[in-house]
Amino acid sequence: MMKKLLLVIGYWLLVIAAAGCATVTEGAKCVAGVSTKALEDGRKTAIKKTFNFDYITCDTKVREVLKSTGAYIYADKKAQKLIAIYMSEFETTPVGIFFTEVDPLNTQVELSSPSTEAKEIESKKIFNFLEGKTDNKEDEKGQGDDKGLFGGE
Repeated sequence: MMKKLLLVIGYWLLVIAAAGCATVTEGAKCVAGVSTKALEDGRKTAIKKTFNFDYITCDTKVREVLKSTGAYIYADKKAQKLIAIYMSEFETTPVGIFFTEVDPLNTQVELSSPSTEAKEIESKKIFNFLEGKTDNKEDEKGQGDDKGLFGGE
């Protein structure tokens, strides 16, 4: 009986080892809430824009705006040129910011998220900052005038 139990345990250990550590690791990250797989998979529907900055400058400026807006960086994968954030410490919708060097002086920034609204909000903040637009006095949706009226009523 004990021999059979050891064989079963050995079999399952072999299956887990054959599946690869990446699968086990990604599963554990997913359970812990820090996986970036959904963000990586969502790149095909990412919001993208290219900026006239080298990669290091672009990365530095993005980190600056993330800090000033209260975003929480939960994964920083420099080799993959990925910053994974939660919109804040309390709003844990994940957003991935990917950088692609187009050439030495231009960098494409991509924002990916399972939430369309989250990637739109974060891309607006980041892209406006990178374009030098720091005045964000209009409301979240960009509707209404400075008196809070719609259509100039």
